[in-house]
Amino acid sequence: MAAFAVGFDFFTGSQLLPLNKMLCDTVKMVAYRAETALVTLLRRHLNKEDEARALVRALFVSSADLAPDAQGKTLTVKIHRMASPVHDRAIATQLTDLNELNFCHPETGDRLIYSLV
Repeated sequence: MAAFAVGFDFFTGSQLLPLNKMLCDTVKMVAYRAETALVTLLRRHLNKEDEARALVRALFVSSADLAPDAQGKTLTVKIHRMASPVHDRAIATQLTDLNELNFCHPETGDRLIYSLV
């Protein structure tokens, strides 16, 4: 943030500076590895790796509703259904696994509950 205050330019012409390019490449690599890990989990329920990868990408851009419950200290993430029943079953299985892990929101401490609607 301080870089913006002193007028630091992240670009030289149309290219990223070397350190910024390295940061961008690192973020891309971490995102790809996370996507690949999810594909591996979904692969148990789908026939083809390409199908699992397409489903993960569709999941990342799909709609979801958030339903906080202050009294129950929960945050329900309602993910909208996928294009096919096979995909719905694969995602539902993963959501069940996530629910069993009892993740909590890092700031509020509310327990995250995932559901397919």
